[in-house]
Amino acid sequence: MKSKYDVVILGAGHNGLVAASYLGRAGLTVLLLEKNDYIGGATTSQKVFPDYDARLSRYSYLVSLFPEKIIRDLGLRLELRRRATGSFTPYRQNDRHHGLLLSNVDEELGRQSMLELTGSDTEFQQMKKFYNLSRVFAEQVWDTMLEQLVSKEEFKRRFDVDDISREAWQSLAEEPLGLAIERYLQNDLVRGLVLTDAKIGLFTHPHDLSLVQNRCFLYHLIGNKTGEWRVPVGGMGAVANELETAARRSGAEFLTGIRIRGLGLNGKGPSVEFETAGKRETIDARFLLVNFGRNVLAKFTGKPFQPNATDEGSVFKINMLLRRLPKLKAKKYAAAQAWCGTFHSDEGYEQMNASYTHASQGRLPEKTPCEVYCHTLTDGSILGLDLREQGYHTMTLFGLDAPWSVFARDNAMMRKEAEQKFLASINQWLEEPIEDCLAVARDGSLCIESKSPVDIEDSLGMYHGNIFHDAPTWPFATTKKEVGRWGVETEYESVFFCGSSALRGGAVSGIPGHNAAMKVLETLKA
Repeated sequence: MKSKYDVVILGAGHNGLVAASYLGRAGLTVLLLEKNDYIGGATTSQKVFPDYDARLSRYSYLVSLFPEKIIRDLGLRLELRRRATGSFTPYRQNDRHHGLLLSNVDEELGRQSMLELTGSDTEFQQMKKFYNLSRVFAEQVWDTMLEQLVSKEEFKRRFDVDDISREAWQSLAEEPLGLAIERYLQNDLVRGLVLTDAKIGLFTHPHDLSLVQNRCFLYHLIGNKTGEWRVPVGGMGAVANELETAARRSGAEFLTGIRIRGLGLNGKGPSVEFETAGKRETIDARFLLVNFGRNVLAKFTGKPFQPNATDEGSVFKINMLLRRLPKLKAKKYAAAQAWCGTFHSDEGYEQMNASYTHASQGRLPEKTPCEVYCHTLTDGSILGLDLREQGYHTMTLFGLDAPWSVFARDNAMMRKEAEQKFLASINQWLEEPIEDCLAVARDGSLCIESKSPVDIEDSLGMYHGNIFHDAPTWPFATTKKEVGRWGVETEYESVFFCGSSALRGGAVSGIPGHNAAMKVLETLKA
């Protein structure tokens, strides 16, 4: 370890690894400092249940926003698989159980399923028209995510080309998303299906005047101009491992298990004082990249952190290992067909308006909206061969309208109550309780792990459990000061955000890591 590096990166999550790879390839000396004893941060895979050979992505699961350009630039060997089913939403009609199934590979299957729900083709065609707005938006926006920010006015001009483009801009960037949802769609279940992409991870509602729901929706729909969320083969840990390999190949150095004791940000260049193996060290750098949140940086600088009301996290995470897939009450669909996409429960439009109201009053909703993913139906490689042969599967549940404030008073009690409520939400659609399908550890406990927003903040430092670090930002500059910048700048010279707290940060994207690297290289050329 040298006493000075061109670049020191605080945090070896996926964005820090992306930045290190670009900067190392440019010939700069790079050191990554990581508090954990492993690399990858929130994108790592772990043996959550030690008695079983199953490596779960504990906090993140799918990939959509990771640009193909970064994969090509860094020579990453990643396989991202398409899920056969896009989504499955169980419902009851005339005292019978049915399901709305939307396929990623067979549009006609989705059309017929929607026809069964609504009685006509109209809603399916309207849904296609609605999602065309996001595709039009993505065509204009996606490539700019790896460029300097342009003004909102300039972006608006880019949409002033035809009626569809102007409508896409108005519906997604100017007015609350709920207006477009209600204008295009009439069925409550279909409206809710659309709204979930505007809510997951955040505490918001369709007519939120802050438009945070619009920004969240865009982040879920613009990735690589298709918005499709794909399964990384080998789990999210395979993404982190490949990025670590690329960073090491570029010459980056790593130090894990460190504790930052202080940052020097006001001298000739930034410096980091940290503790490792009981010894204190100080490293100087030409540039310092910060891969954690603004809230954590504020603690090290002694500056007050002033969050926005929209920055509060609202997600409840449940990881499960199952001995078998639960059977559905909707007999028309095979369990594997329903579970391999996004399984929605209690996510009707009006029901989520009610659950938002309940959570706003400081209590868990009576009905808890959630969605479940089964990684192993698309990629079984995260399980040992024995488990695969025996029919084991992993499942991950994301609960909505579960804001940090509900758990802050008594996290342990509320976590248990929330877990029971979310499992009950799923069980209403099953022939057998999902608890009966769970694997059992040697000590007799069930293989289930729950994480509240409080737990996520404690584990990862994300402000109030916000999986985006902050509220998602627009893909354009919202102030004159931001125009022409990379969106990674801080108030400190030569100190840049390279993680989700940067503008256009959030999700497993690598975008802030790329943009921070470009900012460093741009500064060196100036």
